[in-house]
Amino acid sequence: MEHSHTEQHEGGGTKEIWKVTIILTVLTIVELVLGFWMMDMPLQSGLRLAVKGAIVILMMVKAFYIVAYFMHLKHEIKNLIMTIVVPLALFIWFIIAFLYDGNSFKNLRNTYDPHYKEQSTIKVEKKKEHKSGEHHSEEHAKPSEEKH
Repeated sequence: MEHSHTEQHEGGGTKEIWKVTIILTVLTIVELVLGFWMMDMPLQSGLRLAVKGAIVILMMVKAFYIVAYFMHLKHEIKNLIMTIVVPLALFIWFIIAFLYDGNSFKNLRNTYDPHYKEQSTIKVEKKKEHKSGEHHSEEHAKPSEEKH
């Protein structure tokens, strides 16, 4: 009697592993199809952004299945699950906050300081000298006086 119960339990575990493997395979194929489809889209389109969002959501679903079934968290007690999930959520939040802050700094640096932007776009010309060491007087005096 006990032996038949063990076989049923192992068979159910195998079915569960196959089910999760098929789900992960289908999600991966859908992500690849969306990724290749997205390559032909214009860079600044809303549809491209929506496809990227869909790919991120599919990746999160895959991560859930991997953690829940292959790392065996689905069958653990709730406190252990929360011990892992809460710090992970904070870590993801920190990454998003740091990326947002860095991008904000880059944009402020390029728009707030006009001297920085102006100096980064000016082409510098080499000054030509005569054999006697004199410079051309007005032709190459100051490149910053050019009209932009």
